[in-house]
Amino acid sequence: MNIKLTAQNQRVDNLTERLQTIADKLSSMTEERDRLTANLTAMNIKLTAQNTHCPAGWRLFRCGCYFFSADSASWERSRQDCREKGADLVAIDSYEEQVFLTATINQSSWIGLNNRDHEGTWKWSDGTPLDSTPGYWRENQPDNGGGNPLWGEENCVHLTARQEAKKNWNDQGCDASNRWICEKMVLK
Repeated sequence: MNIKLTAQNQRVDNLTERLQTIADKLSSMTEERDRLTANLTAMNIKLTAQNTHCPAGWRLFRCGCYFFSADSASWERSRQDCREKGADLVAIDSYEEQVFLTATINQSSWIGLNNRDHEGTWKWSDGTPLDSTPGYWRENQPDNGGGNPLWGEENCVHLTARQEAKKNWNDQGCDASNRWICEKMVLK
């Protein structure tokens, strides 16, 4: 009986040693993985900072460069300015982008949304329909001027400054004068 217990104790000791060795190796591998992950993250941040930039006067947000005009113009003139800069009026495709833009402007600013081709069919300047992205309309908007001849047709959209990001889009006559926001992809 003592021989059996001694043999079992030796097997338990051997298994305990093997488990301890495996646990030590796993711990070492986990530490090495964490070191490699930290190094890779640092290298990616450094490479991104070195290889990603926007032209002077533009602001970087995620994968886009944004130009916030200091001048005011009609929607069409604003879009023309963006195109001359190799960009277009901004097409908002996420709530995070909407929040970024809202926090940056201090005056109402044109975005690329319009229904100039067909009343009630909102599209971005690039032709993407609004229904593929959420809308952040002010209460009772869009209203196409509410039928008031004073306002006329309201076929272009601007962000209203100093309003909550969830509700600051307003339709306005395209000839009205506002600042504007251009957007283009990050340069590498």
